[in-house]
Amino acid sequence: NMDSMFEAYINNLRRQLDGLGQEKLRLESELGNMQGLVEDFKNKYEDEINKRTEMENEFVLLKKDVDEAYMNKVQLEARLEGLSDEINFLRQLYEEELRELQSQVSDTSVVLSMDNNRNLDLDSIIAEVKAQYEDIANKSRAEVESMYQIKYQELQASAGRHGDDLRNTKNEISELTRYITRLQSEIDALKAQRANLEAQIAEAEERGELALKDARAKLSEL
Repeated sequence: NMDSMFEAYINNLRRQLDGLGQEKLRLESELGNMQGLVEDFKNKYEDEINKRTEMENEFVLLKKDVDEAYMNKVQLEARLEGLSDEINFLRQLYEEELRELQSQVSDTSVVLSMDNNRNLDLDSIIAEVKAQYEDIANKSRAEVESMYQIKYQELQASAGRHGDDLRNTKNEISELTRYITRLQSEIDALKAQRANLEAQIAEAEERGELALKDARAKLSEL
């Protein structure tokens, strides 16, 4: 009876130990899966960082292009201003020469008629040249500003999306890290429980051996 009791007790402890071993294997497998997920999320996080860096570099290059376009616009406006000054100077020079011609010509009506016609021609030429340069400057300025606004809005939207993805990935990694920590704690607790059961089994076997020896000794005395 005593042998049967010890054997049943030891078998029960062994069943518990086997169950704990299986639970440990399951938790270790789950831990491996979670670590794989964490690695995937880390790679995803690094990819998002690289994408954001690429977008920032693209924005720097775009800003450089916009700055160059702005400098070209400034140079064009300065050229337009210089041409306007040159036109005004030529107009004044022409008017001065025309006044000298008027003083030398005796037929005032003919001179005045010629004067009016030439003035009209010069005014139209001046207006046409000035309009052309102003049109070029306005178009360049509008195109540069439109291109800059469109690209800037695209970059802002893209940066916002990448920022959201980064925050979500960080949160997922934090949750998985907490879950892995909890699993590791459970595995450590199971290991300690298993070690305790193994010690109890060894102690029970030792007590059983001693009890059997004692029983045999008493039987031999009888």
